[in-house]
Amino acid sequence: MMNTLANHGFLPHDGRNITRENLVDALGQALNFNGSLASLMFDMGVVANPEPNATVFTLRSDAFFGNNHAFNETIFEETKAYWTGPILDPDMLANSKVARQINSKAYNPTYTFTAKTEQFSLGEVAAPIIAFGDVQTGTVNRNLVEYFFENERLPTDLGWKRRARVTNLQDILSVTQMIKNASDLITPSEPARHQGSQVNLHG
Repeated sequence: MMNTLANHGFLPHDGRNITRENLVDALGQALNFNGSLASLMFDMGVVANPEPNATVFTLRSDAFFGNNHAFNETIFEETKAYWTGPILDPDMLANSKVARQINSKAYNPTYTFTAKTEQFSLGEVAAPIIAFGDVQTGTVNRNLVEYFFENERLPTDLGWKRRARVTNLQDILSVTQMIKNASDLITPSEPARHQGSQVNLHG
């Protein structure tokens, strides 16, 4: 999402030295995030800067496998295999998330995935719903999400418009919880059969 904001000019085009003010303004203009939520997202992003007490961050990430700045069509095709309908829901997005983790763990010798990483991951998976979809149902049009990832641009060409309602922290927490629940591989136990429903053969 940050790269997309830079591509649209809401953030510096070079993605360098992004300040809190930059990000709050960008997320407000582009996605109608309220100030406190945008400020919180800055706090999450600035941890990428290794400098003590950093007040800026730069759009970058480290990867074991080659150039991770360019769109990886192979990985995206693997992800889309779990998107089985025109409207994406938490289950589809969670399935692609879990599959990607398993693949990375199997083939990346430097694989690490901490509790903090999981929180970031859940937020990343929830982001398309929050930006382009329905935060109440946790659904989003697949075409909008594909356009966003393939072009690193907001899907205005497909008719998307910034939502009129301001997005707040509770929206983020709600959708993130949906993804978290859908990512759980443990299914609920079958309800115990009530004794009263059993047939009394001695009646």
